[in-house]
Amino acid sequence: MDNHDEHDEHNGRTKVLKEKLSTLPSSPGVYQFINDKGRVIYVGKAKNLRNRVRSYFRNPQQLFGKTLVLVSHIDNFEVIITSSEVEALILENNLIKELKPRYNVNLKDDKTYPYLVITNEPFPRIFLTRQVRRDGSTWFGPYTEAGQLRTILDLLGSLFPIRSCKHRLSPENIAAHKFKVCLDYHIHKCKGPCEGLQHEEEYLFMIEEIIRLLKGRTSSMIRTLAERMQHFAAELKFEQAAELKAQLDSLKRYAERQKVVSGDALDRDVFAVASGEDDACGVVFKIREGKLLGSQRIYMNNTFGETDEVLQSRVLEKYYLETLELIPVEILLRKPLTDEEESALRALLTEKQKAEKQEKKQIRFLVPQIGEKAHLMEMCHQNARHHLEEYLIQKQKRGEAAREHYGLIALKELLHLSVMPQRIECFDNSHLQGTDYVSSMVCFEKGKPKKSDYRKFKLKSFEGSDDYAAMEEVIHRRYGGSLATELALPDLIVVDGGKGQVNAAFNTLDALGIDLPVIGLAKRIEEIFTPHARDPFNLPKTSPALKLLQQLRDEAHRFAITYHRKLRTERTLQTELTTIEGIGEKTAFKLLKRFGSADAVSRASIEELQAATGAKSAQSIYLFYHP
Repeated sequence: MDNHDEHDEHNGRTKVLKEKLSTLPSSPGVYQFINDKGRVIYVGKAKNLRNRVRSYFRNPQQLFGKTLVLVSHIDNFEVIITSSEVEALILENNLIKELKPRYNVNLKDDKTYPYLVITNEPFPRIFLTRQVRRDGSTWFGPYTEAGQLRTILDLLGSLFPIRSCKHRLSPENIAAHKFKVCLDYHIHKCKGPCEGLQHEEEYLFMIEEIIRLLKGRTSSMIRTLAERMQHFAAELKFEQAAELKAQLDSLKRYAERQKVVSGDALDRDVFAVASGEDDACGVVFKIREGKLLGSQRIYMNNTFGETDEVLQSRVLEKYYLETLELIPVEILLRKPLTDEEESALRALLTEKQKAEKQEKKQIRFLVPQIGEKAHLMEMCHQNARHHLEEYLIQKQKRGEAAREHYGLIALKELLHLSVMPQRIECFDNSHLQGTDYVSSMVCFEKGKPKKSDYRKFKLKSFEGSDDYAAMEEVIHRRYGGSLATELALPDLIVVDGGKGQVNAAFNTLDALGIDLPVIGLAKRIEEIFTPHARDPFNLPKTSPALKLLQQLRDEAHRFAITYHRKLRTERTLQTELTTIEGIGEKTAFKLLKRFGSADAVSRASIEELQAATGAKSAQSIYLFYHP
């Protein structure tokens, strides 16, 4: 296609877009921007589709960042008209989940978080689930903090004898004596509704109390329990009164653990968002009767170029679309909402109150600047920053794991290996002018150190300084001795050194009849050697394969140096202090720690030696150095 044809095609697309923009309705709805490959790249909602969609094309010079890039890729668009802003909000949320558009902020789905459900049946059950069904049951959650959920379940178990069985306790089944009481009845964890030992009215009253507790109504519940306890005591029903007393004590302990964050005892949700370069975290504080019941986190990515106001709006929409919690009277925010955002949220919250059969209340959106509420907002924002930092650290670790995986793939391709080098063993030698010659072997599995398979060798088959002989000995002992059956064979062997060390290792393996790939990594300019190859080759400094090899080589070097130093220290002790009659290694170390060196010990007075080791040992040491 020549430039003339491309120009005509561009003009044709522009003309089509202008025609579609001129016919847009002023209704609420959802719009989808589509690129030239027919893929949806952005989904948005609008109270007025005509105004919102046309705003993207009206003043392109005023656009910047991600929005400017988005508009440059729009080839077409589609709209879906809805009957209300709430329908538009719900549809937008579902389309983003389904289509995953390139330029939308991605919010982590809460489907892995558990909910607490009170079933819609005679003698309702209470349990955890990750699947929400609109079957008339009462739902609470999602709970993002496991500790918070465990505390709630422990409290419910200590306060209320709720049945744990899955029997269908219909009046007909109970009357027909189809069920028998279980262990829970005998240990007073259940009152036996399955055999008709507990009336449904009494059980449902207990369920109402549980619902009040889960909604944070601990103050009124404490008052009710206290009144009922006094009533039973006045009627001399001391067993029932004692039972309520135990429940009241547990409830008071739970209420005391909840942090009081405001003195006005109001219900409110507090929202704050912390953003990074391309990630963000929103935190919601759930405050009931002035007490902080818990919090929820919502993570976002693909946020580059988005303002905190936009991210805050996305968090609010996601939370109130999915939460099954009580809608509060106050919602505290760090950034003010636009009129359109506030209108859509009010409509959504009104629908939620109606659907959940909650009392209709006038909801206030506040942006506090001073006082107790501002302090609360700052605390929420600090939590958001903290969780974002944790999230970014975990993301970095996942990235490092991916890079290690890429390093293995790169090594396989680079060395033309038949299998992925999941297990790699690396060798290094260490000595001081030919003395205390040692070798180390470290092992990496799937790109990670496996320290249980590390081994160290004291070399004995030669004298003086001979790196090639050292490499032959350690390779022979590893793959020709007892270690050959004790440890699994590697997929790749790496030696610290150049052509000579690699050839020595290869020839030793060949003599043993073992066919394993072996390479060398030379320290000076990070050259890679292969057996009997004339010249080495280099890898780019950013290569994941090179970084993995360097990590292996450095770990083997560290392990060898550590062992060499230990042997040298032991030899120094053996040739000096431990040759004195009556002086063992333990006493020698004590003397070195006290005086600093064997030479300092030799100059010490008899009194100083006695203070360090005792009279008898001091006498032996002093006579050794002063015969």
